[in-house]
Amino acid sequence: MRVNYCSPKAALLLLFAATPFLLGASSLSATFDARILAAHNRERASLSIAPLRWNPALASSAQAWADHLAATGSFEHAPELPTNPEGENLWAGTRGHYSLESRVDAWIRERQFFKRGTFPENSTTGNVEDVGHYTQLIWRDTQDVGCAEATGQREDVLVCRYSNAGNYVGENVF
Repeated sequence: MRVNYCSPKAALLLLFAATPFLLGASSLSATFDARILAAHNRERASLSIAPLRWNPALASSAQAWADHLAATGSFEHAPELPTNPEGENLWAGTRGHYSLESRVDAWIRERQFFKRGTFPENSTTGNVEDVGHYTQLIWRDTQDVGCAEATGQREDVLVCRYSNAGNYVGENVF
């Protein structure tokens, strides 16, 4: 009798890929929140930072802003609420062209310009805009995320909201 074994890493990848189906999802598109959350938490796990939890209230807030951006064709952060600040990452790209994971990966690729230290002195380029999405995604005090997407005339828009907000001047990212 021949038995085939796979490496522990391959087994984990297979389990991760099958998780939506094991949880009863009929397709990957039916697991928007699970896919977005997993993309965030893979990066956080690689840095030994606690995983984020999905927050439906943040997702609802993100949906309202994503719908606004898609309807108006604008691309700007929502006005901040001083009484309840939320972090926010925005992404826009060619309609129907990018997977959810590749959208989050665009923020994660900012890691190449990140250096440990206090915000905003943590960009190797000296430009905080080169790492701001990434630092919000890995901010140590952030515990919850909620995201939403909308489609405009030419672009898909992704908005993610975070609580506790990150990117505070003078604080360490993690």
